[in-house]
Amino acid sequence: MAVIAHDMRLTDMRLTDLRFMSAAIRYAERHAGRTGTNPSVGCLIVKDRVIIGRGVTALGGRPHAETQALVEAGTGARGATAYVTLEPCAHHGRTPPCANALVDAGIARVVGAAADPDPRVSGRGYAILRAAGIDVEEGVLAEEAADRLAGYLTRSLRKRPEVILKLALSADGKIGRSGQRVAVTGPVANAQVHLLRARADVICVGIGTALADDPALTCRLPGLEARSPARLVIDRAFDLPTQARMLHDGGPQVMLAGFDPSSAQARALERAGARLIATDRHGDHVALPELMEDLAAMGHASVLVEGGARLARSFLEENLVDRIMLFTSPDTIGADGIDAPFTAENMLAGFRLTGAWVYGRDECKEWVRA
Repeated sequence: MAVIAHDMRLTDMRLTDLRFMSAAIRYAERHAGRTGTNPSVGCLIVKDRVIIGRGVTALGGRPHAETQALVEAGTGARGATAYVTLEPCAHHGRTPPCANALVDAGIARVVGAAADPDPRVSGRGYAILRAAGIDVEEGVLAEEAADRLAGYLTRSLRKRPEVILKLALSADGKIGRSGQRVAVTGPVANAQVHLLRARADVICVGIGTALADDPALTCRLPGLEARSPARLVIDRAFDLPTQARMLHDGGPQVMLAGFDPSSAQARALERAGARLIATDRHGDHVALPELMEDLAAMGHASVLVEGGARLARSFLEENLVDRIMLFTSPDTIGADGIDAPFTAENMLAGFRLTGAWVYGRDECKEWVRA
């Protein structure tokens, strides 16, 4: 009977950990895409199964989630459990590491989710906690937390942002018509795309899309307009017109990636407010791997690619795509439409299906690189 009671206590603790870690992961979403070079981390301080402190990485990246949760918990933190979606930091700056702050507050137990690959942190945060006698449980909902932190983790490990490729397809596998703007999906699916924009650091299109559509590339969901990402146009000859809407709408930064930023047209675009990024050549194309490294060096952790078939193929050929969001309409476009580089039925090798949703009349499926 004692063994059964012990097992039941362990099971109960496990369920409690899953419950509060899931809540911490959801709480971290509040500042996704808005924490600068730092990841959006969630932290909950729990005592007697009641949340007494909450924290999420502040806008811009400081202060960290643990610091804010401990402030809210106050003296109640002593003897409590901290649920953190990423290993607490262990490196000193002007302020002490979060691991030390948890120790000083008298936290008795720390439950962590994703591991931090930053060599200044990796394993060291947990080591500080254990050396102070704190009970540490690692890897609780680690995969779920890592999925939400994919941009930060990709930048840390691969020195480039996470690349999310979004495509909208008709039922007959087309993404539009050449020279025409075609509304492939409906308003519910389109709202979900704007939510993707709100989570991304950068939205990227090719110059063909920019010239054909004159897009704003902003998030237009009510209340989330301020979460619009920086805008990037792959524009090797700096052909974007100086009167392009995105240069005059008062929105986020516009970046143009091309070969010769000293040309007269490039300088005119710079005067119009664009940030010019000089790129390496790969044949007659922008060298995308090097451009992604430059974006990571600027602090960007995620890039949402919304361009046409040509740009999608370029990112795929360079093996840069980490996540695919495929929206499919029940309507057809016809034989004169532009073929998609792939469909749900002939998905590329190396990707695994991780989610499927219905938005109005449209379907959405998500694949992540295995």
